[in-house]
Amino acid sequence: MTKDYSLDSVDCRLLELLQRDGRITNQELARRCGLSPPACHERVKRLRERGVIRGYVALIEPKALACDLLVFVEIILERTTADVFKTFSENVLAIPEVMECHLIAGRFDYLLKARFADMAGYRDFLESILARMHGVRETRTYAVVEEVKNSPLLPFSTKPVEVAQR
Repeated sequence: MTKDYSLDSVDCRLLELLQRDGRITNQELARRCGLSPPACHERVKRLRERGVIRGYVALIEPKALACDLLVFVEIILERTTADVFKTFSENVLAIPEVMECHLIAGRFDYLLKARFADMAGYRDFLESILARMHGVRETRTYAVVEEVKNSPLLPFSTKPVEVAQR
């Protein structure tokens, strides 16, 4: 990505509305932003083409898919070398239960967020996949008792932002 344009306040308003309701019609989006429908469509198209809008999703209730247990797992690797990082990252990408994986600066190497039907499902994952994964030395699991806040929405300000193009 290269820095070659800025988000103005209209772009920010479009993004804010779209992240709250990705199914909003172009007509309604244009109305709420004070644009004509063709101008609105072009702006959204440009935001998609530049990679600012990465895609659209349906947010599904985890209980509907029997994914009631949310866990966070700290991962400590045997070695912190490029090849171990690469192998671990590639392995994690192939695990559907892992919703997020972050390389962390601190006392552990990675933080995973994953969902399972129950603790038995997590234990099976831990024993059959995670503990056998190349480069993993240690794990620490934190089972979530209650989700107080779980929001996919990014915070917005109205000031223009420099955006790096992909």
